[in-house]
Amino acid sequence: MQKKQIEISIVVPVYNEEENIDNYVKRVASVITELNVSYELIFVLDPSNDNTENKIVENIKNNKNIRLITLSRKFGQPIATIAGIEHSNGNFCVIMDVDLQDPPEVIPEMYKKIKNDKIDVVYAVRRKRDGETFIKKIIASIGYKLINKLSDIDIPKNTGDFRIISKRIINELKRFDEKEAFLRGLVSYIGFKQEKIYFDRSERAGGKGKYNKYFGSLKIGINGIVGFSSRPLFFMTIVGIFISLISFILGSWYFFQKIIGINLTPGLTTTVILISFYSGIQLLGLGLLGEYVGRIYEEVKKRPKYILDKKINFDEEIK
Repeated sequence: MQKKQIEISIVVPVYNEEENIDNYVKRVASVITELNVSYELIFVLDPSNDNTENKIVENIKNNKNIRLITLSRKFGQPIATIAGIEHSNGNFCVIMDVDLQDPPEVIPEMYKKIKNDKIDVVYAVRRKRDGETFIKKIIASIGYKLINKLSDIDIPKNTGDFRIISKRIINELKRFDEKEAFLRGLVSYIGFKQEKIYFDRSERAGGKGKYNKYFGSLKIGINGIVGFSSRPLFFMTIVGIFISLISFILGSWYFFQKIIGINLTPGLTTTVILISFYSGIQLLGLGLLGEYVGRIYEEVKKRPKYILDKKINFDEEIK
């Protein structure tokens, strides 16, 4: 018996999201029913300490289009998303969050655009970002500018992972074997024709965000820069040359004063400040170098990106 072709796969990474599962499934099912296409809804679960898994299993009993992948431990949202994409079977794949900040009602617009315009990616740009603090918006804005300036790819401002991609993009993503996956960067790196639509981002429907509010965005930004460019290392080389030049000039000036027998320029405070400044630059350079070396270390070990615990409602299930 030939397997039925699926038109749209929807990949949703989840972790401690029991409050949002039922409402999310209901809204997605309503949207896809009106769209009248075949679909699969793939939840990829980092093992949670709430009732998320049971919620998903209960929904599978009522909707056979829902599938569940449970990872062996917490691998994080980016890798969970990649796992879902690699197990998808649709002609197109929608990547989105379960907290309903990415509204399912936008899916038909994305699908019709990618289908009718014969393109490979339609990404959703946030027109407004409800529920986010002013500081977080500023950090996000600066982060996008830095990534685009320092890296070799162009990531559209005010975008997340919410997008629909074609089978061609899916197949290309399966070729990547990176442990520090930065999905929006990888999709931009692949290229092909990509277009945008706009949407209004709402506050979370329930629960709390799982990213650390202080370091979550910073980690994403570092992944975006380090994963797609070596320019920061070049800039640190330039900074090192510049500081060495300043040190040489200062040293020559003090040596010249000593030779001609005048009083040395006083300035213990200045000396301490300069030493502290140079030390800070050195530590920054070491930290930056460590980011690159750390990624090399992770990649050369050739460990799997993720390990599956079980798959539910797939043709071949891991027990």
